[in-house]
Amino acid sequence: MAADRRVGVAMDFSPCSRQALRWAVENVVRDGDHLIVVNVQKEVCYEVGEVQLWEATGSPFIPLSDISDPAIMKKYGVKPDAETLDVLNTVSRQKEVVVLIKIYWGDPREKICEAIDHIPLNCLIIGNRGLGKLKRVFMGSVSNHVVNNGACPITVVKSTEHET
Repeated sequence: MAADRRVGVAMDFSPCSRQALRWAVENVVRDGDHLIVVNVQKEVCYEVGEVQLWEATGSPFIPLSDISDPAIMKKYGVKPDAETLDVLNTVSRQKEVVVLIKIYWGDPREKICEAIDHIPLNCLIIGNRGLGKLKRVFMGSVSNHVVNNGACPITVVKSTEHET
């Protein structure tokens, strides 16, 4: 594969998505790749003009330097944790990877599938909280929906930490 691969990682900054990010960095991301963090916010927190522009298409690509700036991320309603930022900064330096984040607003199941097509991604890594069958019926499974509807190879990294 060419060095211009676009590897996506669906991140909500939960422990299971951080585990998926670490797995992607250790097993998939290679020197020269673009690592694109796909984040979906449930609520829109923008001024009117920006909402209308970005609600359908997502935010512009945000570079790693801006992801690390709390003031900029606050504008987008995103709070990346220190561990995630450390992983992103490390992979950027060690593998010379271009790290970007793209933020969407709405239903994570639909928006992640849209991101696969619109970016477009060569592959996507997504975490799985390991919900039991009953909880999955009531709460739904984002990873299950993306696996069944996404238009690229998708890897689901099952969490070893059980969330409630």
